[in-house]
Amino acid sequence: MKASDKVYESLRRDIVEWRLSPGTVLAEVEQSDRLGVSRTPVREALARLVADGLAVQQRGRGAIVSEISDTHVEDLFVLRRALECESARLAARSTHGADFALLAKRFETAAQQLRAEAATDGYYQLVSELDEMIDTAANNTYLSGALRTLRVHLQRVRRLAKDNPERLLESAGEHAAIARAIASGKPEVAAAATTVHLHQSLEHIMTHAVATERTP
Repeated sequence: MKASDKVYESLRRDIVEWRLSPGTVLAEVEQSDRLGVSRTPVREALARLVADGLAVQQRGRGAIVSEISDTHVEDLFVLRRALECESARLAARSTHGADFALLAKRFETAAQQLRAEAATDGYYQLVSELDEMIDTAANNTYLSGALRTLRVHLQRVRRLAKDNPERLLESAGEHAAIARAIASGKPEVAAAATTVHLHQSLEHIMTHAVATERTP
């Protein structure tokens, strides 16, 4: 891996996981010292972060970590709705129905585990597995590529919202419904189940995350 790629991955991870919070100045000298590389790979990595929308260039300050606002989150979900609903439709037309039926049962089991304990790592891994399965079943490289970029921003927003036990239980049920709908081979039902999940997710984030961030 090139030095600039390593720097990019490190900075992107720090931004997504809020070790570098919105408004943080990403000074080339400071980051090169922190990461033990020269300024050139840092400069290249910062240009990529700006292109991704995770950082912005400000005159006199250089690159800074981009802010998250209610408008930013709403715009993300407009794009997310378009991409994920279409992916669900395509997946429902695929021959992977049996795999999604099994995954739906695993989400039901995950819901039971979430009721019994607060561990979330396994649940989020299951969500990632559903995303990957839908990408594979949809079999559209443009859709999956756009979703990969979008998910980086969604991970960042999810960190802001933090884990809410009630919402995680609801989300597990919604993911199970999406998997079952895809397994049934009904594209519009799959899109509708996805729409319900995205609506509930947006409502939760706007209420518990963005509103909190605005509170002084």
